Amino acid sequence: MPELPKISGDEAIKIFLKLGFYQARQKGSHVVMRRNDKGCVIPRHKELTLGTLRSAIKQAGISVDEFIAAYEGK
Repeated sequence: MPELPKISGDEAIKIFLKLGFYQARQKGSHVVMRRNDKGCVIPRHKELTLGTLRSAIKQAGISVDEFIAAYEGK
């Protein structure tokens, strides 16, 4: 399995936007991203732990490879 990058919550949000998600709502520091019937919650922290990022990717219904490809395609 590929290594996930250490990124901030804002960087993760930008990557999810590239993947076709939109920001549905925000409560405090947590942003809910949606695409079709899938969604995920991204905390706007300075650095996301790998478990939190992996959980958001799983909630969104995308693969880690797909996320990393969007990340590297800056």
